[in-house]
Amino acid sequence: MESTRSLKDRIFLIIKGLAMGAANKVPGVSGGVVAFVAGFYEEFIYSLQRINKTAFKLLFNGRFKSFYRYINGKFLMLLFSGMIISYFSVSKILDYLIINYELYVWSTFFGMILGSIYYINKDFGDWNTKTILALIIGAAVGLSISFLDPATENDNLIFVFFCGIISVSGMTLPGFSGSFILILLGNYVLLLVDSVNALYDTLFDVASGNFEFIQNEVRIRLLKVLAVFTIGSVTGLVTFSHILNYILHHYKNITLATIVGFIIGSLGVVWPWKKTIYKIDTNGELILDSTGKQIIANYERYLPEFNTETYLAIAYIVLGILIVLSLEWYGERTRKIKS
Repeated sequence: MESTRSLKDRIFLIIKGLAMGAANKVPGVSGGVVAFVAGFYEEFIYSLQRINKTAFKLLFNGRFKSFYRYINGKFLMLLFSGMIISYFSVSKILDYLIINYELYVWSTFFGMILGSIYYINKDFGDWNTKTILALIIGAAVGLSISFLDPATENDNLIFVFFCGIISVSGMTLPGFSGSFILILLGNYVLLLVDSVNALYDTLFDVASGNFEFIQNEVRIRLLKVLAVFTIGSVTGLVTFSHILNYILHHYKNITLATIVGFIIGSLGVVWPWKKTIYKIDTNGELILDSTGKQIIANYERYLPEFNTETYLAIAYIVLGILIVLSLEWYGERTRKIKS
């Protein structure tokens, strides 16, 4: 598989990892959609499910090259490299854009999801009673999740491990946003903002020879939380991949129909025209995170007024659709060249 992957393909795979990592961090957007539309979803699931007993036997016996080949290591390494880079670069830019240009960012994502629905449905020709029912159920679940109220923050390590398992759903289930699930669980800020910032600050301190953070109880707690969250995420990623590989192999059409439903349901989360509602505690005070920012609880959606801002937002929706169609065109062109 890797012998046929050119340098250009490898660079594009890193870029896809960047896009997947950025999408995973945005509430309501699923990194799995990026994998699905960019054409590497099945290889991604296949590679992850190769992390099994055989792989660990090869690893523990010191057969590292065989282990690397067995799990499609180069593919995973390039993809996850892009995701890691994204967490410390692209996602930071995305955070800035969401704060300053929220309507246009959500409009672009909305358009990309519309384009994704078209892309997946275009080549799916097995619509029957079962697949239509799966589509409806998937859409209903995806939509109902978007209207749930979030819980309060909880740094219990067992719960954090559970959050890690659940959060990777966005990577393995297109349309199912792991970061939005973390908001519902109350731990989005803790796990994807505070703990990541703590790691970034720690790496900077270590690089500059400053080890005073060892005495910082808050920093150490956040690093422990991040470590447990990461272990939970890896556990969930491997577990979900085995389950999904089996389901895709035995119930492919029903699974694809359900995924389309999830993606349709996620449109409610990324609806561009919405006002942010903030979490209120029992004393009527706004709950703040460690940086003093208000914690997002949910959104109040509304219909847009027809003005210049709305027309521009619609233009960004069209842009989002064109981005997905461009990815589709590139994927088909690449497949034709290889064949």
